[in-house]
Amino acid sequence: MPAGYTREIPQRYRLEAGKCKKCGAVHFPQRLACACGSKDTEPYVLPSTGKIATYSVVRVGPSDFMDLVPYVVAVVELDDGTKLTCQVADAAPEEVSVGTPVTLEFRKVNQVGGHGIIKYGYKAVLDRFVE
Repeated sequence: MPAGYTREIPQRYRLEAGKCKKCGAVHFPQRLACACGSKDTEPYVLPSTGKIATYSVVRVGPSDFMDLVPYVVAVVELDDGTKLTCQVADAAPEEVSVGTPVTLEFRKVNQVGGHGIIKYGYKAVLDRFVE
């Protein structure tokens, strides 16, 4: 498994960001230093709900994702204002629109190599019953 992926496990598995103790800014993924110059951060668990801020429909994807096309990749604004990019799962492109409420779920992202190593991460799922 690539070292970079392993280092990102708290972010991918627990939606863990960093919060600056000086100014309160939240950074996802966590940074070594805040824009205010402080290096004093603490772990911060992001909320799992938000709404779609913008999105794009992928019709010709990379080889690892060709079996999923067309699929939607969105910028999701979480309830605390943090924005992140992720795939929208279990929805046809025409079901997605700006402002649609979503919940982030822990899902299989892809499978790599001949050994079938599975990478997991977060995906957005539409909250179909929220008005």
